[in-house]
Amino acid sequence: MNDDDGKAEVSAPAFAMVIIAALLAGAGVMMSCSVYRFAPRDRGAPGHHGEKLFRNIYPTEGRGFGDVLRWKFGGGPKEEPPIPRDRIPAYRPERAAPDLERIAHPDPGTIQVTWIGQSTFLIQVDGLNLLTDPVFSDRISPVSFIGPRRYAPPGIPFESLPRIDAVLISHNHYDHLDRPTVRKLGDRPRYFVPLGLAAILAGWGAHRVSELDWGQTSFIGSVLVHAVPAQHFSNRGFGDFDKTLWAGFVLETKSGNIYFAGDTGYAPHITDIARDFGPIRLAFLPIGAYWPRWFMSPMHMNPAEAVKAHQDLGAEDSVAMHWGTINQADEPMAEPPIFLRTALKASGLSEDCVHIMRFGQTLVFRRR
Repeated sequence: MNDDDGKAEVSAPAFAMVIIAALLAGAGVMMSCSVYRFAPRDRGAPGHHGEKLFRNIYPTEGRGFGDVLRWKFGGGPKEEPPIPRDRIPAYRPERAAPDLERIAHPDPGTIQVTWIGQSTFLIQVDGLNLLTDPVFSDRISPVSFIGPRRYAPPGIPFESLPRIDAVLISHNHYDHLDRPTVRKLGDRPRYFVPLGLAAILAGWGAHRVSELDWGQTSFIGSVLVHAVPAQHFSNRGFGDFDKTLWAGFVLETKSGNIYFAGDTGYAPHITDIARDFGPIRLAFLPIGAYWPRWFMSPMHMNPAEAVKAHQDLGAEDSVAMHWGTINQADEPMAEPPIFLRTALKASGLSEDCVHIMRFGQTLVFRRR
């Protein structure tokens, strides 16, 4: 890595990971063919179930391999950056020493959150310890020796984690579903995953899996877990695009409803979730990997859209995620929190409405 210029050793999103996977293992080797059997269309399958692939419920402009190449080689329309580049400092990850005593003894009447990195959080609520999209590997890649490397180590070392009761996995991209981490976690936690991922996890030794379609629910302890729509896509190789589902999750807890957006572009599904599950006590919203907009907007919110999502949800508090950990897109690594604060101010909201956490930092949210 080179922190001085804000560039990682390799800058690549999930699409580029496909290229790496293909070069190393051959197209289609990273994932078997479809692992979900689609119902025939005349049997009333949900709208996001296509004939052979999953799809978003609100129309999006697709991005093909040609668009990937156009983006990576500097093509596409020229866009004015949201923050002048000369106002963006060199990126220095902000870290906090994890409060292991607090993590070991959370108040069960609160929502306690510790940021580990990217979309990985330890959520402690109702006496349970939950991990979201757990990734503890040094590189976000199908292999350990090439691919985007973390700018900062996990906020909590894996060996310092408390007992993990449940794991939420939003989709199968490498920065959200990490095979080495799943193998380390093993079969002790209950995994909540979108359709198609149970077979993959079983192959990695995790069998206690609740596989959910959008609108389906399952319990862990006193917490009711709802799988909800996201606007995104899935793949781990060339031959498996959209053959497994992507999702967000809403957790109904005694301390209020928690919304974990997973990876998503901004779309009307946000207001649908607010209608069905509001009020939202705490929302986890992505703010990174958004530039250039012509390429990224269908699949990734930018900070201004995250602010709008916070407002649409009527969330009491939100936490920013999916930024600062690996270099996935073209915005400077230090830009997302600056852009977020600018967007909050423009919306007339205080800066502490959407919390920008440090790696390893713990925040406590009490029921209001």
